[in-house]
Amino acid sequence: QVQLVESGGGLVQPGGSLRLSCSASGRIFAIYVMGWYRQAPGNKRELVATVTTEGTTDYADSVKGRFVITRDNAKNIVYLQMNSLKPEDTAVYYCNHKARIPGSAGVFTYWGQGTQVTVSS
Repeated sequence: QVQLVESGGGLVQPGGSLRLSCSASGRIFAIYVMGWYRQAPGNKRELVATVTTEGTTDYADSVKGRFVITRDNAKNIVYLQMNSLKPEDTAVYYCNHKARIPGSAGVFTYWGQGTQVTVSS
């Protein structure tokens, strides 16, 4: 019943910028990590960036210095600012939230439907 909704994808020229946003349509409790992943045709889904509720960030080497992940803990919104985009950044980008299961050591993972980012001249 809970869905992650992504927006901001599209077509952009090399060197351009895009900002992706992701929000939950329903209530999600105990989220501790929010992030972005991407998958290009013929490739496996890979980590792009993550941010914890404490503010710790992690980036793939391929996007360091170009992408910035931020979050709004109160609203469970995560953003990905993408700058200096390259053709190799072309992929479907997926939003991800991880939440702790009450009374358990387990973690539940929520995924968005994906949004297409195409970098081409």
